[in-house]
Amino acid sequence: MRRKASFPPIADTSTRIVILGSLPGEESLRQRQYYAHPQNRFWELVGGAIGIELRALDYDNRLATLLECGIGLWDVIADARRTGSLDSAIREEASNDLAAFVATLPALAAIAFNGKKAAAIGRKKLGAAGDKYRLIDLPSSSPAYAAMPFVEKQRLWSAIGETANAL
Repeated sequence: MRRKASFPPIADTSTRIVILGSLPGEESLRQRQYYAHPQNRFWELVGGAIGIELRALDYDNRLATLLECGIGLWDVIADARRTGSLDSAIREEASNDLAAFVATLPALAAIAFNGKKAAAIGRKKLGAAGDKYRLIDLPSSSPAYAAMPFVEKQRLWSAIGETANAL
């Protein structure tokens, strides 16, 4: 089982919300793109929250649109051993330095976690630095998390748009 690594963060000094996932899945790693698996609903969920059809855009324009909306992306895990794409298969993980990362974002007001694994690791690694931000736990956008209907995920992910509009 080889080690798999996260991508560099997508953020800039105007980022007001950062969405943290766990670790890119196999298709994302293959394509070198966040949330590349066609069944992952990330782009529909965040796009619905901000009122922009992100899936219709090419990848570079999706990222540019997120940044224009003050939204950044990264992962809580820097690298880990994992067979397949499931969070439950992650072993020997090393975390990204989230506290140092958020300290570089002067406009940051909220941190959202895409799924339970990201929230558990992210909250722990942020430590006291997390107290300065609104923390939002979101249901996973992964196709592996099918326990919740898509419309319910949409309702909960609307917190991204509400937060972006309130800032």
